[in-house]
Amino acid sequence: MTEIRIKRVYDPVEESDGMRILVDRLWPRGVRKEALRLDGWPKELAPSTKARKAFGHTVANFEAFASRYRMELDSSEAAAAYVERVRASAPQTLTLLYAAKNPQVNHAVILRQWLEERLGG
Repeated sequence: MTEIRIKRVYDPVEESDGMRILVDRLWPRGVRKEALRLDGWPKELAPSTKARKAFGHTVANFEAFASRYRMELDSSEAAAAYVERVRASAPQTLTLLYAAKNPQVNHAVILRQWLEERLGG
């Protein structure tokens, strides 16, 4: 079973991170590509620009954003295909990297739960 973690892109790389993927649609400010040591950047897992802007990283908007984002993921063939690629590669640890400041109110929290449901975590 794959353990799914979330981590800010600004946190140090650790061996225990396992497979590291950037889950933001936009490249994070001030971060060099080499510094992230990415195994992938599946933009198909990121929320749409419209959903992201409506959310605005505001706590009051988080519940509505979470519902909208989960609907986007549920209806995305590309996201479903990515889940199958992860299942096939069976990494011991998958670390979702995000740039948002709030570790509890961001799309990676929602994505981790969505992936765990699909990967049997």
